Amino acid sequence: MQSLNLKEKFSLFSEQWTPKIIANIDDNHIYLTRIEGDFIWHDHPGQDELFIVIEGRFRMDFRDRQVWVEQGEIIVVPAGVEHKPFAENECKLLVIENAGTDHTGGIETERRQENHQRI
Repeated sequence: MQSLNLKEKFSLFSEQWTPKIIANIDDNHIYLTRIEGDFIWHDHPGQDELFIVIEGRFRMDFRDRQVWVEQGEIIVVPAGVEHKPFAENECKLLVIENAGTDHTGGIETERRQENHQRI
């Protein structure tokens, strides 16, 4: 049991779209990621996702609307809802999701990561 400094953790990596695990809560990963540009359309059947904007802003695209999420705000994407994150400029996020979640929803892409690094 110790505190974690998010600024310090973000300083350990600079790559985009590469989640880094910083802690676990029960069967959930808490990870940090840097995003910029478009991700891919995907969903997570049976698993919700929580996004917290630490720095910057991003847009969560849904098939029927778009939601801008600003620094200090959160958005929860319910299980099975198709979504696509987008950031005009780099955005730093803290994400909480089930440890078994495939972050591309099983879609094969160059951005697909398995076995996220723990920092």
